[in-house]
Amino acid sequence: MEQSNLKYPFLRPEFIQALELSGSACQETSWAPIHLSLQRPQLEQQTTARMPLYLKEHSMGEYVFDYAWANAYHQNGLDYYPKLVTAVPFTPSVGPRVEAEQPLTYEECTQLVDEVIAVAGETGASSWHFLFPDADHLALFSSPRLLQRNGVQYHWHNRGYGEFGDFLATMNSRKRKMVRKERADVLNQGLRISVELGAEISADIWRLFYQLYERTYIKRNGSRGYLTEDFFARIAASMPEQIAMAVAWLGDQPVACALYFFDSETLYGRYWGSLDEFPYLHFELCYYTGIEFAISRGLQRYDAGAQGEHKIVRGFEPIETHSLHWIQQPQFRDAIARFLIEEKTAVAKHIDAAAQMLPYRQQPLQQ
Repeated sequence: MEQSNLKYPFLRPEFIQALELSGSACQETSWAPIHLSLQRPQLEQQTTARMPLYLKEHSMGEYVFDYAWANAYHQNGLDYYPKLVTAVPFTPSVGPRVEAEQPLTYEECTQLVDEVIAVAGETGASSWHFLFPDADHLALFSSPRLLQRNGVQYHWHNRGYGEFGDFLATMNSRKRKMVRKERADVLNQGLRISVELGAEISADIWRLFYQLYERTYIKRNGSRGYLTEDFFARIAASMPEQIAMAVAWLGDQPVACALYFFDSETLYGRYWGSLDEFPYLHFELCYYTGIEFAISRGLQRYDAGAQGEHKIVRGFEPIETHSLHWIQQPQFRDAIARFLIEEKTAVAKHIDAAAQMLPYRQQPLQQ
């Protein structure tokens, strides 16, 4: 697959199947798949559009937080779970939410919403949540039946940089010195950084990566990671052309890893871990090395994952994210609609404030 033809990686059948067959997203983990298909007769052939749909008994692994909604249902003697979710499990990356060879029509999206609501009736689901759609699918699925929610992430944008130094040159002097110092401190610890493309990543590096992935979750919240080791083995074998690994070495020993996915336009930073505490190594592997990789491949954006306001001073710009929500219970729908109006205002204020913290000498052009 040529780089110019690389599609959004997280809707590829290989990725979705790896999640489910590995036991990462399945009925046992309360991601029960009931995906919808749309038959599309064209030129005497049948093409199919597929939309992921999961029945869930919790809200973990979604990154659009609705715990307050669930608590409100509980306090009023109602069941919030099960609910339906259209999303890529454990992957808060903006992108298409229906996998199709040809662009969807508004009528087809309306049909899919009708089918989701029918499934909700059959399963007793309280609601449906359509998470992190790109601009095209947000517009196609928007309707009076669905409430829109806004959020924020921080993405880096490539403005025609030929190398990392060109990007640094757009920063003000203080932040430019900060980045140079952080990168120099990593090297002064005796660390060496390499980027391995999918087919080049050895079995030993994958094993270390999984150990570090689990270590990161245990350190952060005392729990195991959502994804099984078998999941990573499956994607390593089935879609290596869209995977890269940044590896930090101390001598000839790997001590930290960061996993990237990429398509023709965007780099996606997903998971990282380290055997020890190395100052600034997280910034190096998860931000600066990723930016260098994106520049080298001519990618236009770098989505380094959800949250993380410390990204702003390192050149990641606030962008608005969206989700759509169907709420079956009318009174709760009205209450949530009022909440979302207030939240939208707060998100807009946050984005404005974050934009003032960007390190650039001039305000970046709007995307």
